[in-house]
Amino acid sequence: MSAYFATLSQALKQAGIFQPCLLLDRDRLDGNIALVGERLAPGLAVRLVDKSLACLPLLAHIRKALGTDRFMTFHPPISEAVLKAFPDAGLLYGKPMPVGTARAALVKGGADWSRVCWLIDSDERLAEYGALAIELDIELHIAFEIDVGLHRGGFAEPEALSRALKQVSVHKKLRCEGVMAYEAHAPRIPGLFGGPAKALAQASERASAFVARLGPDQRRILNIGGSKTALLHHGVMANEVSMGSAFVLPGDFDTAGLDGFQPAAFIATPILKIVEPMLPGPPAVTRLLQALGRFPRKGCYLYGGKWMAEPVFPDGMRTNGLLGLSSNQQFMGLPADTTVMPGDYAFLRPTQSEAVLQQFGPIAVLSQGRIVDRWPVLPMM
Repeated sequence: MSAYFATLSQALKQAGIFQPCLLLDRDRLDGNIALVGERLAPGLAVRLVDKSLACLPLLAHIRKALGTDRFMTFHPPISEAVLKAFPDAGLLYGKPMPVGTARAALVKGGADWSRVCWLIDSDERLAEYGALAIELDIELHIAFEIDVGLHRGGFAEPEALSRALKQVSVHKKLRCEGVMAYEAHAPRIPGLFGGPAKALAQASERASAFVARLGPDQRRILNIGGSKTALLHHGVMANEVSMGSAFVLPGDFDTAGLDGFQPAAFIATPILKIVEPMLPGPPAVTRLLQALGRFPRKGCYLYGGKWMAEPVFPDGMRTNGLLGLSSNQQFMGLPADTTVMPGDYAFLRPTQSEAVLQQFGPIAVLSQGRIVDRWPVLPMM
């Protein structure tokens, strides 16, 4: 592990990067993409989640490798950028948008919004989008959010979906493309209640009951899954699965469904200071807490901090609750035998890719031990 991060450090120095950055190991990324291609069930396509991979060159790299033009989107500015970058892309909203948000995007224009499928989670939203389509005199593509056990919203029963589908025929300018199901709860179900495998099977069974209510021309999008579960599905009701974070494997995605994947994204930041830390106040308090193992005898201050990430190098580097976190100079405890020096790099593994990838400006892309490119990220707002 130390040799790996030594290679990353040398690459950053050679590239002249001496401030916090997001580093992407493209070789590991390609390995993860290959695993998706190998493990994806026949008949399933991948829909790339743009919020988790909010960088057009990154999306383009994965899109080309997997041969997909399907994207799941969540934020109109990013949706617009994806529409412009990929002329053949079809976008599905992964959360229901307030009708005012949809109106603003459609009125503004700037991209081909006819390639967007809006998510409908209630009868009320269906009526709002029906009225919007008439107001703007355009056809709107919609998909229905269905609840398969997560209980985060959407249509809870197949019969409720049937009633909504009858209303679609009333709204002449709405076109139903299918359904979206999400079962993020499944990997967390304890064995006492049947475990993840049973929860996943139940979610798939529930989704099939909803799909049975769709007409033959309403099944273009039969979406299920997320990064943690996509590769555990074997077709049945779905024709596509959504994946995003799995490709770079942040810490929250260390799950059985992604066994063999490697972390491909790290926050790299220079170490500003190496210190023998002291708490404010009488020195005796510091010595007592050190003797009790509550406060480290050696530490460092990082360039920046307070990220959604966990330290991975130097070995044994840890946050400390007594000094807390700082977005300016974060203190980190170190083992007494650590040999790092000011100017060396510390590395942290993001717990999620969403938002974190966009916090550092252009991503430093590593391949074969050197920085080979800088990929611009999409704006957060």
